[in-house]
Amino acid sequence: MSGKYIEVDSGVELYVQDVGEGDPIVFIPGFTFTTEVFEKQVEYFSKTNRVIVIDPRSHGRSTITVHGNDYVTHGSDLASVMQQLEVKDATLVGWSFGCLTAWEYFKEYGTEGIKSMVFVDMPPKSLSVVPEDWVEGALDDIAAIYNNSLRTPQGQREFIKAYITGVMVQRDMSEDELTWLVEQSMKTPCYIAGNLFASGMFADYRKEAKQAYETLPTLTVVAEHWAETAVEFTKFLSLDTKIEVLGGHMMFWEHAEKFNRILEDFIKSN
Repeated sequence: MSGKYIEVDSGVELYVQDVGEGDPIVFIPGFTFTTEVFEKQVEYFSKTNRVIVIDPRSHGRSTITVHGNDYVTHGSDLASVMQQLEVKDATLVGWSFGCLTAWEYFKEYGTEGIKSMVFVDMPPKSLSVVPEDWVEGALDDIAAIYNNSLRTPQGQREFIKAYITGVMVQRDMSEDELTWLVEQSMKTPCYIAGNLFASGMFADYRKEAKQAYETLPTLTVVAEHWAETAVEFTKFLSLDTKIEVLGGHMMFWEHAEKFNRILEDFIKSN
């Protein structure tokens, strides 16, 4: 699918797909992933909506740079893309660490250009010492990933492969499917992946999540494996967001038909 490049900083261009017409939907991929993972959403929603998908800085076909590999910068990059494309009244959909970009955008720009938000399977605070909190994992496990796995390309590849098969996708995948997904992640070099991982793990957007839930129509989609904790934690922040439980971490790809219907119903109701 054809795309374009938009300069968001001196010497930094983001690859962007912009297809279809109608109310805009903006998709933001998660940690080290690319526009490609949303192919089933682009195909479905571009028939009725304007669909915009972004390769964040240092992801996919966007510029690989040693600068700005954090979610504060990703939020401002998103704002630059939306301003240059003159996006108005969009539904902003963040997946995984892409939710951090969405929350950062909301923190800095409020409701400018957006009418609703969708958060796909990401706690607003990644780490906590409170056992009841919805978090990404135990501190020792997260530290091991940062200090060991993300130091080399081989370590990054092994980590992503294990994460895909253990958390992201529930069914058995073909070797071609697994290779394709791993290759999407490996377009981000390990030394940049480490920066992004640390930025995401030390983020705390609980305040922004609560404000977004109470300001805009929002949808939170969580995976089945941690649904009980995620739903309870999200409701503790605010009762104003709609919550759906579906599949694994990459449910929008594995269960595309169900996910697309959930997203479509949410958009139509708002």
